[in-house]
Amino acid sequence: TNSLTMVWRLFKNLSEEQQRYEKQLIFEHPAFVNLCQQLLRDARRMTRGDLVFSLHALVNLGVPQNTLLVQTLVRVCQEKLNQLDNRCISVLATTLARMDKDKNVSALQAGLQLLVEQRISSIRDIFILQNLMKCLGKDAPVFLKKKLEMAVVREIDGLTFPNALRMFLVLAGMNYCSFPILNPCSKMIQENVHDISFRQLILILEACHTLLYRNVKLFSALADYVNSTAYLWDKRQIILFLSACETLGFQPTELLDIFAEKVTEDPDFLNLKNLLIVLRVYSRLNHVPRVQKHLFFETLHSCLNKCLPQLSNTELLKAVYALGILGYLPHHALDELLQKYSKDELILSDDPKDQNTVMLRCVKTCMELDSPSFTKPAFVLAENLSSLVSLNLRKAQETLVQLLGDKNMFRQNVQLPYGYHIDFEIRMDSDRKKVLPIAATDDHPDSCVQRLAFLFAPMSAFCLGTTHPQGKLAMKKRHLNKLGYHVILVR
Repeated sequence: TNSLTMVWRLFKNLSEEQQRYEKQLIFEHPAFVNLCQQLLRDARRMTRGDLVFSLHALVNLGVPQNTLLVQTLVRVCQEKLNQLDNRCISVLATTLARMDKDKNVSALQAGLQLLVEQRISSIRDIFILQNLMKCLGKDAPVFLKKKLEMAVVREIDGLTFPNALRMFLVLAGMNYCSFPILNPCSKMIQENVHDISFRQLILILEACHTLLYRNVKLFSALADYVNSTAYLWDKRQIILFLSACETLGFQPTELLDIFAEKVTEDPDFLNLKNLLIVLRVYSRLNHVPRVQKHLFFETLHSCLNKCLPQLSNTELLKAVYALGILGYLPHHALDELLQKYSKDELILSDDPKDQNTVMLRCVKTCMELDSPSFTKPAFVLAENLSSLVSLNLRKAQETLVQLLGDKNMFRQNVQLPYGYHIDFEIRMDSDRKKVLPIAATDDHPDSCVQRLAFLFAPMSAFCLGTTHPQGKLAMKKRHLNKLGYHVILVR
């Protein structure tokens, strides 16, 4: 066991390329073969510590799982399971987490789960608890996840910074969002943010996405750290960080501005893959740089033009769509897209909810409404879809009736051109001091009437922790403004 463990300790510190070479030398070495034969003969006479550490070393060295040696050690672990102490259980759990599911491994995991359930109250080591959580994974029953959570919370005062980082990944692996654990871990990470590596930054954000854990203070602390050290990071690393933030719906405003400056100063690093990520991030988060806005868009447009020969039809559509959401029309790429569409190279589904169909319809709307030649129509044809409103808008409807005194003073479920829909519409005089009855203003031109559109949007349509609308909602607001509406967004 000592020999195997030492080989593993030396082996794990090598580079990936060195490991491939050394692994072959190890497996072909006569002493290793003799060691494995002796281990097979003595498996049932070994102490519990030697047993689990030998299995751990063999699995990590890459000895195939279907070999007689590994399978024998797994079966002996099953037989001696009740004799294992907490440390051995932790090592065994770590080993099983690396193994593929087969008959013996599944049986051992089931036995280990029962043993853990009995032993949880006696385990005081957070590292051991984490190993057990990692091994049991997302398939563990909820009651057992809850017991493990309570055991960790009991020892949370002894939490160290490395354990706090690891806990995020362990809980993500279990797909178990535990606020009593995550909140103190998050606080510790914020206090030690300068000790976090780039890879750990990304892993934390990915774990938060998996767990649906939305902690604005944590995200802000990580973004501020990257802001203050942006000169140390490679531009591609910042792109990865921004992409992880976009997935969470979090807008790191300062970093987005800093990165926009880097793009305008040196756009050559933007290959096709990175360009598409940048377009997606800025459009979804609806971020327009505070300075040199036009130069930023022109730079992205220029990069897009260079990449046109490499773009697939769908990638071209996504790129034009992203810029359209931000209110910028990339004319050269747009011409290319429309040519492909007219030649039927861009395959669209008959399903109106198909992603490509939705994006193309949006691009066409942007071409009309965001064009410099577009002028506000004197009259916008609108129709009521239904007198009924959805359950979540009933209170809004009741409130409007109380405020305005009559249902005839507003419209609901209004359908507008370009496929836009508004929840409620109110009309007021030109000074916006008096609400006008809907019927009495139907024939009046817009110059005499101020139209208010109430849009009730879910929290997910806004950037996390703010009232800043994300791309699609911001575009809808912009377009309704073009159609003559003053838009009021309600979260």
